[in-house]
Amino acid sequence: MVRPYALKGKKRKKREEKYDREEEEEEVEEKESAKRASIEKPTKEAEAGADELVGIPISPGDQITNKHGVIFVLEKASLEVAKVGKALLAILDSPVNKAGRLQAVYVRTEKGVLFEVKPHVRIPRTYKRFSGIMLQLLQKLYITAVGKRQKLLQVIKNPVTKHFPVNSRKIGFSYSSEKLVKMRKYVDTVGDDVNLVFGVGAMAHGKIETEYTDDCIAISGYPLSAAMCIARITEALADKWNIL
Repeated sequence: MVRPYALKGKKRKKREEKYDREEEEEEVEEKESAKRASIEKPTKEAEAGADELVGIPISPGDQITNKHGVIFVLEKASLEVAKVGKALLAILDSPVNKAGRLQAVYVRTEKGVLFEVKPHVRIPRTYKRFSGIMLQLLQKLYITAVGKRQKLLQVIKNPVTKHFPVNSRKIGFSYSSEKLVKMRKYVDTVGDDVNLVFGVGAMAHGKIETEYTDDCIAISGYPLSAAMCIARITEALADKWNIL
């Protein structure tokens, strides 16, 4: 009996065609997977970038107190890390804030836009991140906490005085003031039954002119940056309130 070689050759040919089809299908599937990955990857990166500007984490461990406290107003603020950014960090990182005695921070920009910064916010420390937050704030008028609806930064209406407590003493600072004082002794003269409001200039140079202050003082014979001025204020308040 003759062996059917022709049939064997056909089977081999069919197997080769089958393998070719499988390889082609695998190549198509790999290309489709790569295409989906290239589409999904930038989408996820974009979402991650958006999430970074959705809000700011709330700093943990804040203490709440019913005692009278302090309010800071940063006037003529230039929205840069080197100016208002450092001033905000000096306030928010201070023991006075960690002890729960900081009631509010208000920032009025060079163009007159007024916004509030909650005491428990954690301000970004890098230029890129801080600039992104400030841009989002001016565009959306508020910034919420990550995963929450609580507004941590919010543009509010002028004048700033409408947001002060009724029982408050408002103090301004000026290098040109004739009333040069030691900050520690000055805060001792203020009773514990009032809230202290400090207006500090947060610009590169010049002086602030505010009509709401009850007193205008100088705390150094030399010009000080806003961050240095705030450091002296918070240190004096920590001594006054026995905050270690």
